[in-house]
Amino acid sequence: MTVRILVINSGSSSIKYQLFDMGDSSVLTSGLLERIGEVTSHLKYRGKKDDGSYEEADWEGRIADHREGMRLISDITARLGVLRDLSELSGIGHRVVHGAETFHEPVIIDDTVIDCVREMIPLAPLHNPANLTGIEVTRAICPGVPQVAVFDTAFHQSMPPGAYRYALPKNLYEKLRVRRYGFHGTSHAYVAKQAASHLGRNLAEVNLITLHLGNGASATAVKGGLSVDTSMGMTPLEGLVMGTRCGDIDPAIHFYLYRSSRMSFEQIESLLNKESGLKGICGVNDMREVGRLADGGDQDADLAIEIFCRRIKKYIGAYYAVLGALDAVVFTGGIGENAAFIRNRSCQGLEALGIVISEVRNESPSRLTREIQAEDSKIKILVVPTNEELEIAVQTARTISGPRAVIK
Repeated sequence: MTVRILVINSGSSSIKYQLFDMGDSSVLTSGLLERIGEVTSHLKYRGKKDDGSYEEADWEGRIADHREGMRLISDITARLGVLRDLSELSGIGHRVVHGAETFHEPVIIDDTVIDCVREMIPLAPLHNPANLTGIEVTRAICPGVPQVAVFDTAFHQSMPPGAYRYALPKNLYEKLRVRRYGFHGTSHAYVAKQAASHLGRNLAEVNLITLHLGNGASATAVKGGLSVDTSMGMTPLEGLVMGTRCGDIDPAIHFYLYRSSRMSFEQIESLLNKESGLKGICGVNDMREVGRLADGGDQDADLAIEIFCRRIKKYIGAYYAVLGALDAVVFTGGIGENAAFIRNRSCQGLEALGIVISEVRNESPSRLTREIQAEDSKIKILVVPTNEELEIAVQTARTISGPRAVIK
């Protein structure tokens, strides 16, 4: 029997999807529907043809809500000849950003799970409501198809208290759940497995520092296949410098801004999340454009790159100390996979730690997992393309066929 898993990432006005044939992990169709609820909505999609190639197309029209959006996706999937109807799916996997301490692994979605995810909205007010919308719509459209929630935070639930607790009064943790949760867990889990496979080692035997670098960026210390520390905190704002997020800063800056400029807390929150990071330093948040500006002599852009890479180096050093022994540093994400100059600058000066990059290997483009360390490097440096959607599909298929997880 062919196992076909649909992966859904539902945003407030968008639906991103991929349909996998789990026999060979191939993508049968994928797409991104945007501007749901606006005057004109847009769907860009692609489908696999009989010869293995893909055809791409666009659709424009008005989609009033996510239910209409899923109906459109179902109709186009049928038109491509992939499925007659979404009811033929083996399962649907949903990306859910925040699972707090309740979810340590993927779970089959039922009313109890939905209630739990809803209770976590205060921890992820921008994401969990949209994720819930996608879940509720697909459950209504496909009532007979098992559906699974895969949480960004789940991989990091293996962190010890020394890593996830903040130095704040205990009652804030016990009553308000103030602690480090970490994000990008699906990506860190996927590339850790791929890195271990590339090294020819059992995942339980390797120590890795995984660097997911994109518009959002995070670092994770992976010991024996388990996350033992990660840079993002209670929210995705902590840690590395990102496209528009500041990452680590003195927390007293919040109060200084409030007192000195009379900014409201809402304005400060927006400033740190949407106007800071690369954008705050040099005016643009796309690293490709930052690189072009720096090459043209823009000092602010060069400073943005310096701060971005310096922060990465600090986390590499810190997590090397946490792990005690290190097998590989792993770069992934849009920047990590494609920006050779960022990988090079992030590894410069780490020779004393046994991390030595090869400029020739680093500059060689490839979409495959590859090594970019110099011959005399004691630590492997890997570039591993991430595939969060495939990881969600794999976890969904495994959850559907395995024992039911217990909600704590």
